[in-house]
Amino acid sequence: MMAYHGPSYGLSRECQMKSQAKFDPARAKRVCEWIEAVTGTNLDLPSNEEGISDQLDFGHALKDGIAICQLLNALQPGLVKKVNTMKAPFKQRENIEMFLKGCEAYGLKSQDLFQVNDLYENKNLYMVVDCIYALGGMIARIAEAQKHISEDSHKIIGLQSGSNKGASQAGMTPYGATRQIMPDGEAPSYAPIWSKKQA
Repeated sequence: MMAYHGPSYGLSRECQMKSQAKFDPARAKRVCEWIEAVTGTNLDLPSNEEGISDQLDFGHALKDGIAICQLLNALQPGLVKKVNTMKAPFKQRENIEMFLKGCEAYGLKSQDLFQVNDLYENKNLYMVVDCIYALGGMIARIAEAQKHISEDSHKIIGLQSGSNKGASQAGMTPYGATRQIMPDGEAPSYAPIWSKKQA
C-alpha cells in the first residue's frame, strides 16, 4: 500500500509537475514489455487496453525491485546475488539498490542511473525509464559487437577450412557467454525491441 503524502504546494508541486511532464507512458510501456519478454514474468500492470496510463502504474509495477533485479540476472546470471521477495520496505529498497549497483557493474555510467527514491517514492519515474533504456542500448551495442566478432571469426575459419578439413566454430559459444538452446536455430536476443533496426 502506498503512503499518502497529501497534495504538494509551491516548489515541491512545481518539481512534481515537471517530473510528470517528462514521463512518457509509451516509453514506459516498451520498457515493461521488454522486462516481461526477457524475464518471462508478468508485471503487475493495469489490465485495461491502455496498459500504463500514468507514471504511478509504472512505479507500482517496479517498486519492489524484483522485476528489475530479475532483468539483470537474465542478462548476466548472478549479477544480483540475492533478490528479496519479502514485502518489507527496506527489502524492496535493497532490491533497487542492488539493481543500481548491478547496472554499474554491467557498465552503465552514474549519469545513466536514478536514485532509489526516484522509483520507490515515485519521485522521478522518467529517470527509471531512461536508465532501463540506457541498459537496453548497452545490450544492443554488445549484441552488435558480438555479431561482428562472430562474422569475422567465420571469415577466418572459411580461409582455414582447406587446412583443417572443413572444421568450423559454428555453434560455439563466445567466451563468457551462456549457451542458449533455441528452436530452429534462432539466435537469442535480449536487445530491446526499440533498439532493433526496422527491416
